[in-house]
Amino acid sequence: MPKSRIRKKGDFTPPPAKATTINLSSGRGWVAPLMLALFVVGLAWIVVFYVTTGDMPVESLGNWNIVVGFGFIAGGFVVSTQWK
Repeated sequence: MPKSRIRKKGDFTPPPAKATTINLSSGRGWVAPLMLALFVVGLAWIVVFYVTTGDMPVESLGNWNIVVGFGFIAGGFVVSTQWK
């Protein structure tokens, strides 16, 4: 039976490195401050409601103040999807 030919493999050369640059001037500098502000306002709204036993921030809303606070927090999560 004849021997098979042996193919010589070349040395491994890694592919050229891709240049990774981060473009910080994409116009989204407002996202992080707004996101954090919404989180803080929502948390503060809920804490103030509990600490004042429902007298503040808006007494006429009653327990709906909790929903308003979580609405601010949810808004922060929605804004966070725009963060790059």
